Amino acid sequence: MTQTIVVLGGAYAGVGVAHRLLKHTKPQVQDLKVILVSQNSHFYWNLASVRAIVPGLLKEEQYSQPIEKGFAKYPAGSFEFIVGSAEGVDIADKTVKVSTKNGETVLKYDHLVLATGTRAVDKSVPWKSNSTYEETAALLADIQAKVKTAKHIVVAGAGATGVEAAAELAFEYGKDKEVVLLSGDAELLSGDSLSSNVAGELKKLGVQVRKSARVAETHTLPDGKTEVVLKDGEKIVTDVYLPTMGMAPNTEYLPADLLTDKKFVDIDEFYQVKGTKDVWAAGDIVWKPRGSFVLADKQAAGVAKNIDLALKGKPPTPVKTIPMDVLMVATGRSRGVGRLGVVKVFSIMVYMIKGKTLGVQSLPGYVDGSAF
Repeated sequence: MTQTIVVLGGAYAGVGVAHRLLKHTKPQVQDLKVILVSQNSHFYWNLASVRAIVPGLLKEEQYSQPIEKGFAKYPAGSFEFIVGSAEGVDIADKTVKVSTKNGETVLKYDHLVLATGTRAVDKSVPWKSNSTYEETAALLADIQAKVKTAKHIVVAGAGATGVEAAAELAFEYGKDKEVVLLSGDAELLSGDSLSSNVAGELKKLGVQVRKSARVAETHTLPDGKTEVVLKDGEKIVTDVYLPTMGMAPNTEYLPADLLTDKKFVDIDEFYQVKGTKDVWAAGDIVWKPRGSFVLADKQAAGVAKNIDLALKGKPPTPVKTIPMDVLMVATGRSRGVGRLGVVKVFSIMVYMIKGKTLGVQSLPGYVDGSAF
């Protein structure tokens, strides 16, 4: 009897779980089938989105590749790829309602993996992949065109994404374009211990940092420019406005009793969704302890292992990730700031680990499964 694993989400965690099950579990569990559901037909390496907005730095295939072709090597009938979005989950009936361009379909599962991640509250810039491949590609092309001709650019939000985006722009254009970073808080990175280091790096790059400058609203002007209105009433007119603040979990399709008070999926130490049987979650959708590429990969590995154990009639094991809170922020294509726990690391280390490529060399391995 076929054991069907439905995986919702075609990014780091979802693709990682799917490949691991087909690569390592399928040989022992012959009747295993994995169904992967993704709104985007392509794997979007969003870690590189801060560099992708700068025209000419990256080719599309470096940050976006088709998902389905990477699974073609597995036995016929063991994998199904559906481009669509989850609309509802029935825990009792073990079904998922999925919306596709051809209509609605209902999937039956033996195990369900929730890996639909988070989205940017403002979808005007694809910091995350929360639309179709075509929509994401068109949005990026439009932003690149605007950045190319702009003389003044405002990046709103001084979390890691905002800092990295501002740094990429300033690194590339120097004094040719005025780059302004607005921080709603009194310090960058919400006051993290790296905030002063980040401020120093941005100053070297020529980024104009405005602290305690929270955006109240924006207006598109007749000439195509954007008027940014701050909470204190100040108005800034800019050629390009890039909002980065605010992330929300993609959990609207789930029953409310499966979520935390902040709408993330509530999980136990095995990354099984609390109050359920055979439902698991990994990646930014659990936000434990934060959203992170490294954490998503570790969580995906743990979930795949526990599904493997369950299929073999064995109890799950606690999912282990990393023993400390790690934060690394690239500041252009030569430097960066970071810490391992409370210990700060050298700029060159952050550059080598993250800033040099933003991990794009790993995309092919994620798509074809060789990374797992």
